[in-house]
Amino acid sequence: MTSLRVILGAILSALVAFTASVQAQAPKKPNAADIRLALEKLNVLGSVLYLAAHPDDENTRLIAYLANEKKFRTGYLSITRGDGGQNLIGPEIREELGIIRTQELLQARRTDGGEQFFTRANDFGFSKNPAETFTIWDREQVLADAVWVIRKFRPDVIVTRFSPEPGNTHGHHTASAMIALEAFTAAADPKRFPEQLKTVEPWQVKRIFWNTSSFFLAQGQKFDDSNKLKIETGVYNPLLGKSYNEVAAESRSMHKSQGFGSSGARGEAIEYFEFLKGEPAKTDLLEGVNTTWSRVKGGEAVAKLILDAIQQYNPAQPSAIVPTLLKAKTALDKLPASAWKDVKQQELANVIKACMGLYLEASARDFTAVPGDQVNVQIEAVNRSAVPVTLTKVEYLFGLKDTTVQQNLAASKPWIARTNVTLPTNRTYSQPYWLQAPGTTGMFKVEDAALIGLPENPAAAQVRIHVTVQGQPFAFTVPVVYKRTDPVEGEQYRPFEITPPVFANLTEKVYVFADATSKPVTVKVRAGDNNIDGQLTLRLPQGWRATPASFPVKLSQKGEEQQFTFQVFPGAAQTESTIGAAVTVKGKTYTQGLKTIEYTHIPTQTLFPEAVSKAVKLDLKRKGQRIGYLMGAGDEVPASLQQIGYTVDLLRLEDLSAANLKKYDAVVTGVRAYNTLDRLRFQQPQLMEYVQQGGTLVVQYNVSNGLVTDKVGPYSLKLSSDRVTVEDALVTFLKPNHAVLNTPNKITEQDFAGWVQERGLYFPNQWAPEYEAIISSNDPGEQPKEGGLLVAKYGEGHFVYTGYSFFRELPAGVPGAYRLFVNILSLGN
Repeated sequence: MTSLRVILGAILSALVAFTASVQAQAPKKPNAADIRLALEKLNVLGSVLYLAAHPDDENTRLIAYLANEKKFRTGYLSITRGDGGQNLIGPEIREELGIIRTQELLQARRTDGGEQFFTRANDFGFSKNPAETFTIWDREQVLADAVWVIRKFRPDVIVTRFSPEPGNTHGHHTASAMIALEAFTAAADPKRFPEQLKTVEPWQVKRIFWNTSSFFLAQGQKFDDSNKLKIETGVYNPLLGKSYNEVAAESRSMHKSQGFGSSGARGEAIEYFEFLKGEPAKTDLLEGVNTTWSRVKGGEAVAKLILDAIQQYNPAQPSAIVPTLLKAKTALDKLPASAWKDVKQQELANVIKACMGLYLEASARDFTAVPGDQVNVQIEAVNRSAVPVTLTKVEYLFGLKDTTVQQNLAASKPWIARTNVTLPTNRTYSQPYWLQAPGTTGMFKVEDAALIGLPENPAAAQVRIHVTVQGQPFAFTVPVVYKRTDPVEGEQYRPFEITPPVFANLTEKVYVFADATSKPVTVKVRAGDNNIDGQLTLRLPQGWRATPASFPVKLSQKGEEQQFTFQVFPGAAQTESTIGAAVTVKGKTYTQGLKTIEYTHIPTQTLFPEAVSKAVKLDLKRKGQRIGYLMGAGDEVPASLQQIGYTVDLLRLEDLSAANLKKYDAVVTGVRAYNTLDRLRFQQPQLMEYVQQGGTLVVQYNVSNGLVTDKVGPYSLKLSSDRVTVEDALVTFLKPNHAVLNTPNKITEQDFAGWVQERGLYFPNQWAPEYEAIISSNDPGEQPKEGGLLVAKYGEGHFVYTGYSFFRELPAGVPGAYRLFVNILSLGN
């Protein structure tokens, strides 16, 4: 059996997981109300873990209530990072969307006071039942990760968002609750995942609940709350100046990529809980759990001192209670080793720091560096109280450099010092840890087990600042950040990152060769360091060639960029392969690209994907040339159409007049355009007039909830939640002689091979007889769904509604999807 000291190390790792999640933010500056809440939390030793499948599944009101009203340590374990969803704020999908949604969850937790954890499961897209989910997720790995988080976090109670019984919900949802139930038992069993016991011990959770509501009932069913535990969570917190309804709305509104902006509510809000396993409870989630210091041997002395500090607390002079808190620290340090001791030592240190207004910051002059570089770091330390504080030592953990200081920090007199720290040459790049090695469709591969569960990488560079407060030692670890002053936004922060010395970005994600004609392939090479001198080459499929064979690269300054264009000649055979770029510098070859994700509601994110694009050689004929494209929620279809030779104009709403649209061979609306473009309801008659006069209008999928108009087409059609999630589901040709399946490309069953993530989504389930259903498909065991591709003649033109997922297939380079979409665009030609 491992020692308690080892357990404490594991708990500290969990704390680091939380503190690292704020690495990109300005140092926290707690106000008097924050300090009061933190003081009260010091005297509460209870914990709850909420568990669900995706970002945005969590109950932000309950998390806010538990963390701020009950003062429990509250975590959210999201099984996935939400990679398979849709993106309402930009073009990022799959792994890039997962990064956005991870950061949105972290912003939500900063708002509601919770902590955030994940498993290695990849959100591969919509799943209709848990059986399907577990054919793609590695169930044992997901369970192991859930057990790992439970053993580290050690919750008293687990709450699931979903029922473990299959029902009318996403398969991931039910699977998450099934995992929770299994993990409840497995976490306490030393025979399950014994390899974890090198660093953690088994942990028995008291009970597990399902956080249920009428939302989960079928239409017409009555919600029976007679056997449910009920908690009023709509409480007003005067320290926050908000009810937990209002905090929840702010937290949920961080999920911007999913369109979950919420309005705050006030008043009663009952949450319901159905008992699942463990010891039953009738009055409270933590009924029968000792949440006081008496659960720790000798802890009563600590509790009394903290209570004294709370009673002495004056919000106008927080530092006055520091002597009492230092006595509490002395008493706490004397306690025997336990999980709660480590948690509360960290919390108490942070409260003491906040009471003194002690500001500690480490900032770099640039936001990137490469291994072997010197990093210029500025340390700022300011004691904004009369409490005696001495700065004794600064450890630069990323460069193995220490500085002994012995500097008294007089009230409000900043101590600022700059130094150069050399990064070791073996430092790893700041690639998100779950993307560092290739995974599978259902699981990310994480080679460092210590990282599993963390929401993001620990800060790339950290500094540990040692101080004494009235003679008592403290050590605070802070991330190195980059900050600048924007003339409009003021002080701006972003993470400091370690990068490769050179990047190569191919300008297109997919290169589609419709015949033997060569195509230009452009590579942008950017310097991540000064004085880059090397050679750029392409890695091509067998039988392909490029001219020239290589380019010399000379970049004297960091950030400088050059653009090179190869002429690539495809081989004779139809194929799906890749084109890669590589830059060789001083005998070492670099194959990383550079992708920066910037949105105002999350910290800037940087990743280094392999410099690879898909290369497709296929037999493709097309009719027409000019396409008008109205972007909706954001997708990459326009670039895909340009790849196969179309001229694509991105349209604005004010461009949608029948007269202006006449010049287009087809007009396409992007995904969810009728959900996101409010003024489209006023322009719809112009689009219909364009069709009536001979145009072809192609409407890609929308969801039925929140349509800006119910007249999406010239004749009635009703959208539903019908979808086909199995990407290789059988497709049946209902109208085999229709032009869409025959001209200019003959569509066969082979054209539906190799699709990714799903066949389609949100198919209409009712439509007027003027529409022709062209093909049908269905998931195993379900009835055929015929509404995925509907075509109607209207006047002289054609209207097409399609729920098939071209927005995923075209950027993924699926050959058959290109051939079918070209046929759709060619209807009027």
